[in-house]
Amino acid sequence: MRDIAYLFVITMLFGFAFLGSASSVTLYSQQEALALAFPDADRMEKKTHILSERQAAEVETTSRSKVESRLVTLYSAWRGETLLGYLHIDVHRVRTRPEGLMVVLDSEGRVTRVQVLSFGEPQEYMPVRRWYELFAGKGPDDALRIGRDIDAVSGATLTTRATADSVRRAIAFHRVLVSG
Repeated sequence: MRDIAYLFVITMLFGFAFLGSASSVTLYSQQEALALAFPDADRMEKKTHILSERQAAEVETTSRSKVESRLVTLYSAWRGETLLGYLHIDVHRVRTRPEGLMVVLDSEGRVTRVQVLSFGEPQEYMPVRRWYELFAGKGPDDALRIGRDIDAVSGATLTTRATADSVRRAIAFHRVLVSG
């Protein structure tokens, strides 16, 4: 009987592990995301920054979110000599699983697009595309508080908070690293 119980527990753990990984979805690769963000760009430049302690503290203060890594990569998109904007890919945890977001900013640091690249949580916790569009036009002067400045989504509270944190961080990275 003990062997049967042991086998049952092992089977259940395997089943939960399989179901957990089955819910993870990659929607766009990094290359697809770059092309999606700036379809008119003829070149993308990738620049990796190492935030100083002061810069990291400034980003955390202005974004009201934790900087998990002081290593930050920003892409700039160009068409000829015209700067089209910036892009930051932010990977963070929502509950227990990772989410990858692409935050696209214009040359002034205002959001033009927020796109989910990968989502590890169950799909019912991911807001609809319309909700992500609420960030368009937002910039450094916007608080981006869920339930006030950006609509809340019932059943996706942690996802919406993580998204707002990610967008605020991208705007703060632009402010600290680009605008100076």
